[in-house]
Amino acid sequence: MSITTTGYFAPMKAAKTIRLITYRRDGTRVSTPVHVVAHDDVAYIRTFDPSGKLKRMRNNPEVEVAPSTVRGRVTGESRRAKARILTGEEADAAGRALARKYPILHGRLIPWFHRRKGLVTTHIELTPR
Repeated sequence: MSITTTGYFAPMKAAKTIRLITYRRDGTRVSTPVHVVAHDDVAYIRTFDPSGKLKRMRNNPEVEVAPSTVRGRVTGESRRAKARILTGEEADAAGRALARKYPILHGRLIPWFHRRKGLVTTHIELTPR
């Protein structure tokens, strides 16, 4: 996978972590650093069910993303996006993409941890808003 500078999510392609902003029902912004895989006009993230960010995205799929440090300090341009929870083959493809970019963390450790804790791994697609 080559890194290019085209597409809506170009600022996220080289980033290992992005700051994901979701919105509570009252409109309060909640910032969370997450790993990302970005390709042109689509990006994929992974979380578990139940998680606060997943609950917020189910209530309001409008999110904001920006490249960041592991601690969430923004290092690049922010973009608005729409989140969609993936299922079936789409979720499997997103999981494989994350595992290719992060072979140890998302290829082995996170799936093992989710299984061990009885959590449901959930993949989310981000598209331009």
